[in-house]
Amino acid sequence: MESHVVPVANARVAVVTGGNKGIGLEVCRQLAGSGVTVVLTARDEARGAAAADELRATTGLSGVLFHQLDITDAPSVARLAGFLKTRFGKLDILVNNAAIGGVEYAHDPDYCSVTSTEKEKLSGMDRDRRLGWLWENCRETYDTAKEGLRTNYYGTKQVTQALLPLLQATDDGRIVNVSSDFGQLRELKRELNDIDSLTQERLDELLDMFLKDFEAGTVETRGWPMYFSAYKVAKAAMNAYSRILARDHPELRVNCVHPGYVKTDLTIHSGLLTVQEGGSRVAMVALLPASGPTGAFFEDFKESSFV
Repeated sequence: MESHVVPVANARVAVVTGGNKGIGLEVCRQLAGSGVTVVLTARDEARGAAAADELRATTGLSGVLFHQLDITDAPSVARLAGFLKTRFGKLDILVNNAAIGGVEYAHDPDYCSVTSTEKEKLSGMDRDRRLGWLWENCRETYDTAKEGLRTNYYGTKQVTQALLPLLQATDDGRIVNVSSDFGQLRELKRELNDIDSLTQERLDELLDMFLKDFEAGTVETRGWPMYFSAYKVAKAAMNAYSRILARDHPELRVNCVHPGYVKTDLTIHSGLLTVQEGGSRVAMVALLPASGPTGAFFEDFKESSFV
């Protein structure tokens, strides 16, 4: 972390998880450009600090600082919460962006090792064909599925719960969960859409059921999605959790946003949108007016349906 960074007086404070690259880095850039003091977080300390340094250098914005965060590691989450409490005494915006694909990649996503021939092939494909190509270059195992839920749902939930008191310490606390239209599960529509009776405990039960079915090889027969299963189920659970939070904490603005099919490491750069386009969709929700909606799902800059 960098203690020499001086936040703008009275500025709103935002935390962006997974902020060292891709959509997360672009959200940091756009929020900082809107006058928000941004705490860019990343699991890898060297990469995160370098990203914050580069952001300050390229934008001329001083209100960007780095703090290490592994959303799956409770002590790391507690250190971030302690830092925020000591430094700011509040948190205005939490952008839960950090996520993994829940799959093994044929290509190393960190180094974008897609050949020029494959890039040319992708350029002529529509969304469905690109997703088909991506699936062909992935493999989902029980271990990757388990890690996908651990990161994309439980990690996000752990950060959110730890930072709730700080979000409640400001008069306009808001949580933006970076979701996906993959999380609009028709298979589980009825139960996940019944927010009046749905509980966090029931979500845990559903995720346990999914993992047991995955391990038993009964995903299809039990009605779970067949492709990118863990990613879809985790995002659906996070959508439902967001709506539970919005219901239980009316003092906050809690919303989900689908940034689109973006060219990032997570998609092996097979997406249709740039990180600037994806990041702008997320930043828009983070900067909604104080009277804006809560418990909503946003897609293409407007409210959409969770199911």
